[in-house]
Amino acid sequence: MMASMFILCWLRIFSSVECRLDERFYEKTCPQVEKIIANSVNNSLLLRPRLAAGLIRLQFHDCFVNGCDASILLDTTPSGEPVEKTSKANGFSSKILECVDQVKADVERECPGVVSCADILAYAAREAVVQDGLPHYPVPGGRRDGVSSSAKGVAGNLPSPSDSVKTMAELFIRKGMSVEDLVALSGAHSIGHTHCKHLHKRLYNYSSTQAQDPSMDLAHYLSLKSSCPKPGALSKEVTDKLMVPLEPSTPLRLDTVYYTQLLNGKGVLQSDQALTNDPTTSGIVERFAQNPSQWAAGFIDAMIRLGKVDVLTGKEGEVRRNCRAVN
Repeated sequence: MMASMFILCWLRIFSSVECRLDERFYEKTCPQVEKIIANSVNNSLLLRPRLAAGLIRLQFHDCFVNGCDASILLDTTPSGEPVEKTSKANGFSSKILECVDQVKADVERECPGVVSCADILAYAAREAVVQDGLPHYPVPGGRRDGVSSSAKGVAGNLPSPSDSVKTMAELFIRKGMSVEDLVALSGAHSIGHTHCKHLHKRLYNYSSTQAQDPSMDLAHYLSLKSSCPKPGALSKEVTDKLMVPLEPSTPLRLDTVYYTQLLNGKGVLQSDQALTNDPTTSGIVERFAQNPSQWAAGFIDAMIRLGKVDVLTGKEGEVRRNCRAVN
């Protein structure tokens, strides 16, 4: 009984969001908004193709912490407390944030005070997905921007590179998403890079009896080891800057090579490789590896659902003039 009531309640909340977000939201107030954002993002990606991974990650990190309200972009808030972007779990490069600043400036020139930063993040992430190889998909508008942001709120709301499948699945379900969404969105790791510090445990200190993660392909292990020296071998300043591609075969294309690599023991992050070792997710990994079109559809569906997590709409929040500060 309680379970059915929970499902009914969740469906009401979800359908309420569906009603408040609308693909034609800016049809009268800023009809060219999606074209403006597409052009702006594409110009940035021509200069720096690796920004695509950051834009997708930026929306994910924003939506899973306090909902899709662009709180990840705030430099300060009236409370004065440390903001989300200062959390160690975030750490976005200045180039990604500058890309969003440029998109906002381009939109403001055409439609001042109309388009929220939260919607800009959703549209920009869509353009990154399209530029890296997947089909165009509709993104509803109508999100409002939050006026608070707290580094403390990040803890427990984002997956970590060492998380178990159980931990990640529970997090996704708590956000109104599914285990299938978890595996589908993990495919975003077919592009982008990660810091070597996230691999040190897998490579050098996996357990009390094994230095390396035994699920790793040996050649893959040796390759990562050569790119990510043992802690202490180099200065901390140098070590902290070392990065490796999450999927080196096609690092600028969203595709299912990522899943094939997982099945071959060549995942980079421990949390990624865990998807093949857990019976809850291993079958989904195999299915996506064998059916690229099914994964692409699942990824797009998951991105659309992601953009509806705990949104502010109507008179909630505000439409920021500057994405880095409340009005």
